[in-house]
Amino acid sequence: MTSAGSGLTLLQTCALSLLVFTGASQFALVGALAAGGSPFTAAAGAFFLGVRNAFYGLRLSQLLALPRAVRPLAAQWVIDETTAVALAQPTRRSVRIGFTVTGLTLYVLWNLTTLLGAVGARAIGDTGAWGLDAAGPAVFLALLAPMLKTTTERAVAGAAVVLGLGLLPVLPAGVPVLVAALAAPAVLWAEGRRRGAGPVALAADDVPYEQGEDR
Repeated sequence: MTSAGSGLTLLQTCALSLLVFTGASQFALVGALAAGGSPFTAAAGAFFLGVRNAFYGLRLSQLLALPRAVRPLAAQWVIDETTAVALAQPTRRSVRIGFTVTGLTLYVLWNLTTLLGAVGARAIGDTGAWGLDAAGPAVFLALLAPMLKTTTERAVAGAAVVLGLGLLPVLPAGVPVLVAALAAPAVLWAEGRRRGAGPVALAADDVPYEQGEDR
């Protein structure tokens, strides 16, 4: 429904779900388009949100050890849920089963519900009149809020909001989202300086590396 509210056709909506199997990137793309952004800036924002899946793939490639011919197909299913299930398995066989079952189930259900949602959106007419154009941002907030556990993560989120909203009136639609990504390195640099560790990447628990420690 969010995609339909952004002006995408039924075919475009289904194609997006089939080819870009990552919810955050899909919502970023349709959200930027709905705001009047160009396809380039919308695609760029979706791309940067999907980059994390590449890091998942580095770890899963070792655990799954799939034949080369199968890897491009398996890469389509490298998302948060399949990674979590695969990493929880004790053996390579169970890793492959968990990854495959989770990926197949989610892929089928995701695309089925996408089709139903797009058809339903066309049936109800103007999705903006129902407030469905706010569904994308609302989902983003729901996904993001539980992940902001440390002070550094909250600072990055807050700085990103300030950058995004502050630049919204002066930059083309979709571009403020890309600029807001600079909040992460800026906050990490400031945090490193504050702790006397220099501009280094902090650990996930907000504890900087000790001087002279093997990295």
